[in-house]
Amino acid sequence: MLKIGYKASAEQFGPSELLDFSVYAEDVGFDSVFISDHFQPWKHTNGHAPASIPWLGALGARTKRIIMGTSVMTPTFRYHPSIVAQAFATLGVMFPERVVLGLGSGESLNDVPALGIKWPGFKERTGRLMESVDLMRRLWKEERVTFDGKYYKTEKATLYDRPAKPVPIYLAASGPTVAKLAGETAEGYICTSGKAPELYKETLLPNVAAGLEAAGRANDSIDRMIEMKVSFDTDKQRALEDTKHWAALALSPEEKMSVEDPVEMEKLADALPVERTAKRWIVSDNADEHVERIKAYTDLGFRHLVFHAPGPDQKRFLKLYGEQVLPRLRKLGL
Repeated sequence: MLKIGYKASAEQFGPSELLDFSVYAEDVGFDSVFISDHFQPWKHTNGHAPASIPWLGALGARTKRIIMGTSVMTPTFRYHPSIVAQAFATLGVMFPERVVLGLGSGESLNDVPALGIKWPGFKERTGRLMESVDLMRRLWKEERVTFDGKYYKTEKATLYDRPAKPVPIYLAASGPTVAKLAGETAEGYICTSGKAPELYKETLLPNVAAGLEAAGRANDSIDRMIEMKVSFDTDKQRALEDTKHWAALALSPEEKMSVEDPVEMEKLADALPVERTAKRWIVSDNADEHVERIKAYTDLGFRHLVFHAPGPDQKRFLKLYGEQVLPRLRKLGL
């Protein structure tokens, strides 16, 4: 069954405003809400970076049915995995079977400014990520955990409040290595839309499948989730202009590599023309055309679509989507 989610843009809105949008998303028919976990946003002017863990607690208290989680958190530098395990165990107890822990290997924008560390290479970041997953799962399942890893250690650690079922872990990956690890070990896989179709067809999803096969897991044992970049409005020009608020997404990896200062990131993004900022987004004023372009991703096998809208009027987006797009998506029969 197709699941439809709302991306709570923590970098763009303050925590209270973002909470109101997310509650409204449940009201208009969305199935899930996912929030990013940034210490610093993509831009300095009018940027935001609320802490995801207390925010998810507030969201759970104000909603009844949505699945909620991070997309994504890095449990390896700013957070010790034991503390992440404790926090999400608490959320899992308070909101049973409604909480997901989305994880990634991190971005220097978040951890370097907060900790003053030298950003490690991919091998170390991936090693830390997978070791943290192992530790967290043991803490959720075992009574006393002595863990002696390469990066993390615990001594007779106990979580006294644990959910009946461990919190599902989703792994985010934009490359083959972690995509395969997601297939081998995770309950869900996360990626983002707007990239070359070949990346999904030839690299990401095949490696998820290879991981599932290597671990002897069924093909349907993992949730394939994609964060959909969409700008939908009855006014096409407004939909185009709204993409400027997230211009940083249009920067190439080479342009933003090792940029750790939101002020500098903002300068790079502001220099881009709207024709380029719109390239990462499905921009449309026609619901049928919009759904047809989204269908390209469900045809690939994605079954959990989390929609991220770039504009400042999120309630307008949610209302339009609830009225015009969600019913058409439900009719796909997936």
